[in-house]
Amino acid sequence: MSVGAPRPIVVAYDGTDLSRLAIEQAEQLLRTDSRIVVVCVWQPFDVGFVPSDGTSLNAEHAPAVRAAALATAEHGAEIARGLGFEAEAVEREAAPIWKGIAEVADERDAAAIVLCAHCHGRFGGLLSGSVTASITAHTERTVIIAHPQSAPSGNGERPGATESSRSS
Repeated sequence: MSVGAPRPIVVAYDGTDLSRLAIEQAEQLLRTDSRIVVVCVWQPFDVGFVPSDGTSLNAEHAPAVRAAALATAEHGAEIARGLGFEAEAVEREAAPIWKGIAEVADERDAAAIVLCAHCHGRFGGLLSGSVTASITAHTERTVIIAHPQSAPSGNGERPGATESSRSS
């Protein structure tokens, strides 16, 4: 990165309506000439995101999961571009998920991290606790947490979410 270049904003995107909300709220709060890095983090034991094309994935088949994570991040980047941002898509394998988000933010020297209030996978999120709480506890970067004003697309949750996956 060149000296004096604005630092990017890292946005965590897992393909859910809530993570889309994070991008949309970034547009309301930040200058749209900001550079956005949309990151989709996946884990080998639990994919941890909703593929943008709706395919079902086997978490043990890393090449397919990696490609789907990048496609999902690209979907988020397209949303950001549609809102006027310069956006880049990045996939990252990491466990726990918060660590992958923080690593990308550190590598890019991000000015801030934007994520939704429930931006985590079902099983992995339950094991590692709230991604949002973990990010705020483990980074010194500014963290912007998007909260829904009203639930998007019906209940605002991940398609196929179970009762146990809704608890944070």
